Amino acid sequence: MGLRYTLAKAAGTASRWGLRRLGRNAGNVPGKIARVIDPDVLSGLGRRCSEGSIITVGTNGKTSTNNLLADIFEAAGKTVVCNRSGANLTEGIASALLQTKQAQWGLFECDELWLALVLPRLKSDYVLLLNLFRDQLDRCGEIDRIQTSIAGALASSPDTVLIYNGDDPLCAAIANAVDNRSYAFGLEESMELAQNTVTDAQMCQQCNGMIRYRYRQYGQLGDYYCEQCDFARPPLAFAGSHISMSPRGVSVDVRSSQGCERVSTPQATPYAVYNLIAAYAVCSLTDIPLGAFQKAVDAFNPRNGRLQRYCIDGHDVLLNLAKNPTGFNQNLKIIEVDRGPKVAAFFINDNLADGRDISWIWDIDFEELADHQDTVVFAGGTRAHDVAVRLKYAGIRATVVEDIADVFGRLKGLVERGVLPEDAGVYAIANYTALPTVHRSLDAMEAHGGESGEASRDMQPASLSTKATESDASMQGEAPVVIAHVLPDLLNLYGDGGNIRVLEQRLKWRGIPVEVRRIHHNESIDLTEVDLVFMGGGPDREQKLASEQLLAMRDDLAAYVEADGPLLAICGGYQILGRQWLWGDELVPGLGLLAMETRRPGTSADRLIDNMVLESPLATHPVVGYENHAGRTYLDKGLEGFGRVVSSCGHGNNDTDRIEGTRYRNIVGTYSHGPLLSKNPEVADWLLQRALERWASRYGQPAPQPLEPLDDSEELAANAVMVKRLS
Repeated sequence: MGLRYTLAKAAGTASRWGLRRLGRNAGNVPGKIARVIDPDVLSGLGRRCSEGSIITVGTNGKTSTNNLLADIFEAAGKTVVCNRSGANLTEGIASALLQTKQAQWGLFECDELWLALVLPRLKSDYVLLLNLFRDQLDRCGEIDRIQTSIAGALASSPDTVLIYNGDDPLCAAIANAVDNRSYAFGLEESMELAQNTVTDAQMCQQCNGMIRYRYRQYGQLGDYYCEQCDFARPPLAFAGSHISMSPRGVSVDVRSSQGCERVSTPQATPYAVYNLIAAYAVCSLTDIPLGAFQKAVDAFNPRNGRLQRYCIDGHDVLLNLAKNPTGFNQNLKIIEVDRGPKVAAFFINDNLADGRDISWIWDIDFEELADHQDTVVFAGGTRAHDVAVRLKYAGIRATVVEDIADVFGRLKGLVERGVLPEDAGVYAIANYTALPTVHRSLDAMEAHGGESGEASRDMQPASLSTKATESDASMQGEAPVVIAHVLPDLLNLYGDGGNIRVLEQRLKWRGIPVEVRRIHHNESIDLTEVDLVFMGGGPDREQKLASEQLLAMRDDLAAYVEADGPLLAICGGYQILGRQWLWGDELVPGLGLLAMETRRPGTSADRLIDNMVLESPLATHPVVGYENHAGRTYLDKGLEGFGRVVSSCGHGNNDTDRIEGTRYRNIVGTYSHGPLLSKNPEVADWLLQRALERWASRYGQPAPQPLEPLDDSEELAANAVMVKRLS
């Protein structure tokens, strides 16, 4: 190698040595220094792996699966280098390689978008693709961007073998798009799991058809097919069956061309089944013996906050990572298995590494915990108040806490008062940057003999999980207010379906009957029977398909709008209401219901992505939202905005005029995600008042009285936190 490589290697090694002497974790620093000197340093360092290297990518499970593989290879007598800490960018992988002069195998986890930088240099023997779920949309963008990036990385290293989750249509689409030799793994029977509301692959990956399932496991994973083309789950080279799942763990038969073997793991989760088979597939293809495989799996202890267990103050504690809806929903299923009294503490940060946009929490099915009346729920992290609002609309009252020590302080008080037993379980679920803090605190408690400190006397009985109290007033026997959720299977990208939850619950709390009608692809509805319409945004392909159906409904929608029917449209749904909107780089016709149009960004290719605070005539409090859009929308003269951006960050409709969204008659169009209504209850009630007026008109009733106030303390607290931060 050249002089730059030699200098880079020396500088990186020296920095690693120096940081260790100071007692600090080297992390990314050595690799970062080395790459400054030689950007291609990874190509030379990869030669330190004499037998080969394996890169693990995917949204969920990278760290656990990669570290498990490292343990398995070591149990088989192999020397390995591995980025066990989860530093999965180019610098982190380079730092790991700088720690060794020679190893037989390199086991590296890699961020999905960084694979395009890592794989062309390492030329790894295998890429293990676990899954693809919606994650950090403000940083990663839509999933098709990630698919394109991974496919491009594989094309740059044609000798790399792809091992992928065949049960995931998003992974299968990548395998179909590349010429690399590939092996699919998956499950050839259903695990009979209760299904969640959101999946990340509704449309076929090859045509405009919709995905169907013979059975579905969770998220979009399952035995899928398209009714319009030949896209379907591929033949499985490694197929799991006869799955046994209990609190003690999971066991499964894995069938391959080499026969059938039964393997097991003490991790008792559905996604552990997939991780187990994925690891088995890698080991089978690299000739790792089953004995070493099973020995390492049985002994595997992550010690990195992923499914890590503790005993603190006599309470069994489980800590785990969850950073997207699918991961969180699987954690909720772990909690649900415990039907006894327990504590659930959710910690959500919105630091840069997490993604500033946390609208995804509205795609988590927290409602599944609402009937666990003996569960105490806490919300922590930088977005604790947003989590508390989300839980409130799931029927769960949560107490906001400072940290995990605060949780245990309050737990001691609850035990002393007899509210919870001395052995109540504790489940701490945290997203990416929240996890290390919780992990360190629990490690410290464990190191002090499992003692957490003094009990907190500031106890609030409301911390107990309870159904939100509904108003005694009722309209039983009256026809319900009808809310139409238009195309939720296509237009629900940023948790915007949470707006429906907010609208529905705010009517129920007032004792007003409500019916939500969901109009899916190729379904129809009579809008004369509807009192409020909601349209969200979606990925480009789904949004284009949705626009075709909406264009067919154009006359009915126009009649509804001109009759003062209230309509809330977010992002893509908002753009489609204008004369034209931006589909990728193409300008396409809209519904023409609003005197506006969306255009290309001009000389700037940047998306407008940020938190923002608005002044709006529909609310006395500031309106808080989050924007993420490429198109620039321009209103005709005379068309009013929904609000004006008053925060230092955020743009609104375009780069120049600081106007956000629009209002026309009873239409509210906006780029504000969050979802919009979660922290802005006045806007929700404005829409509901208009819906009640339409309901009264439809049934020949007198004009409705103003809505009675609700206790919006949680919503306004979340609003105030963001207004203060952004002011």
